[in-house]
Amino acid sequence: MLKNTNTGYGLIAIAMHWVSAIAVIGMFALGFWMVDLTYYSSWYKTAPDIHKSVGLLLFVLILCRLLWRSISIKPQTLASHRLWETQLAHVAHRLLYLLLVLIMISGYLISTADGRGIAFFNWFMVPSLGELFDNQADLAGSFHQYAAYVLIALVVLHALGALKHHFIDKDNTLTRMLSLNKSSPSAANKHDSTIN
Repeated sequence: MLKNTNTGYGLIAIAMHWVSAIAVIGMFALGFWMVDLTYYSSWYKTAPDIHKSVGLLLFVLILCRLLWRSISIKPQTLASHRLWETQLAHVAHRLLYLLLVLIMISGYLISTADGRGIAFFNWFMVPSLGELFDNQADLAGSFHQYAAYVLIALVVLHALGALKHHFIDKDNTLTRMLSLNKSSPSAANKHDSTIN
């Protein structure tokens, strides 16, 4: 039940998928909201501190997901899927992971450009590497913002694709990322792997 099989996802992959999804959406919403906070807001310092700490957690989770993907069985793709759908799904997943990693690296560069580390929930400090290039905070900040918009657009397309598979194609793309219910190997051709 923990590991993937040829026909479905295990608890580890499912849990990491949904925790990542909730964290990404939550981080985008928090970031979008906090940029307009004024100095006099009680959240002026608290919101960025939460954003940075959760971002560090998400970075570790994404690295764990990438490691898990590299060592796990990948459920078989639905045989009836068009080639372009499968290829588009693979490209979208790679872009999602790449954007997530780059967004979190740019967030680190923003937060540490002045030489100060990041307080991880006030438990310990993640050290700064200092300013690595000119205008680091501004350049990394611009990248962080626009990359986040692209990421959310991809997340929306990803979700729409899953809904399309569920309601139009009527396959198990969405349901097998919601449940540990595994099919027999003979039923493998009824599934696809475009959700993970």
